Amino acid sequence: MAMVSFSHNGITEFCISQDRMYERGRAMNSQLIQKMVIDWEKIDRSSYLWNIEAIKGLGELEFTSPVTFFVGENGSGKSTLLEALAIACGFNPEGGSRNYSFSTYDSHSELCSAIRVVRGYRRAGWGYFLRAESFYNVATREEEYADWTHPSQKFHEKSHGESFLAIAQTQLKPNGLYFFDEPEAALSPQRQLTLLAELDHWAGEGAQFIIVTHSPILLGIPGAQILTFDSGQVHPCEYEETDSYQVTEMFINNRRRILATLLTRPFSANDAE
Repeated sequence: MAMVSFSHNGITEFCISQDRMYERGRAMNSQLIQKMVIDWEKIDRSSYLWNIEAIKGLGELEFTSPVTFFVGENGSGKSTLLEALAIACGFNPEGGSRNYSFSTYDSHSELCSAIRVVRGYRRAGWGYFLRAESFYNVATREEEYADWTHPSQKFHEKSHGESFLAIAQTQLKPNGLYFFDEPEAALSPQRQLTLLAELDHWAGEGAQFIIVTHSPILLGIPGAQILTFDSGQVHPCEYEETDSYQVTEMFINNRRRILATLLTRPFSANDAE
């Protein structure tokens, strides 16, 4: 298991096993999900999906790595596509495992019915769809579904961040298929590093992850496939080309100048120390 340990001053050790994860799949795609194909003939012409630039021109998408990230500006279609793909793979629209079947608000698009999933020769043994926005509802259902053979994890009794990490500790398994929508939303930077190590470990055990994120920490997983939804089309990009990396780096290296430009109130040099 990859490990991350911390001192009160920050990270003192960060060991990550990455060899296993990316050696395979180069000569032959060995992912659980190899490709998704969209049949736009099944989408009503009045659907708002036709107004999402990156999605409306998308015919198919190939997954070439155990970890794939969807990145891009808010409203670019990342979560819409992730949700539709998760539903097409048999998951509940609001999240959970394939065993979850409930609806508190039916808001998913018709895109899921137009997606054809091309699966690999391996079959997923388990899976989970994690959504930050509906995790409260999933946590409530998890308690209702619990019995003596499947005791509840009591997510409501944990902090939001602790609950998200509990998912990683209890739901991630070898050969699992996972869809995460902004998992960093509840996590501190240190906990994001912990999640990064978990993702890398289980990817090395045959799991596949498709993740929407704005986190420059999670995006740093070596060998991950990064697909950006910016510039009107879905296309690959390098880690250093993502807005998450560039904006974070720019702010850290030019904090005083950026604050002076953005803030309307006066502040002293000491305020920006």
